[in-house]
Amino acid sequence: QVQLVESGGGLVQAGGSLRLSCAASGRTFSRYAMGWFRQAPGKEREFVAAITWRGDMTYYADSVKGRFTISRDNAKNTVYLQMNSLKPEDTGVYYCAGDLYGTDTLILKDDKYDYWGQGTQVTVSS
Repeated sequence: QVQLVESGGGLVQAGGSLRLSCAASGRTFSRYAMGWFRQAPGKEREFVAAITWRGDMTYYADSVKGRFTISRDNAKNTVYLQMNSLKPEDTGVYYCAGDLYGTDTLILKDDKYDYWGQGTQVTVSS
């Protein structure tokens, strides 16, 4: 059974930064395509960022492009989301997701992921 555990959320003022981490179990983490999603109160879950197996390709939602950076350390079985210049509209629960059975590609749709973390709350005050 694969487990994904997010950490690093919290309360930050607009313009600030946070770094989210997602630690994964499993010996083949280097073959998991990974992604980050978020869900604001009263809204549907939305895609934030995705990364391929080796981290050589990344993709971002337009709303976070230039402010967020997804990265991974396969030796530590961890994927990160560095969030800079945070805005109140970035507030929500952030989830990491892993695809264990697909190919080495960027995955933008939540229904293509096999495993999800429990989420970590990010609150950006104005």
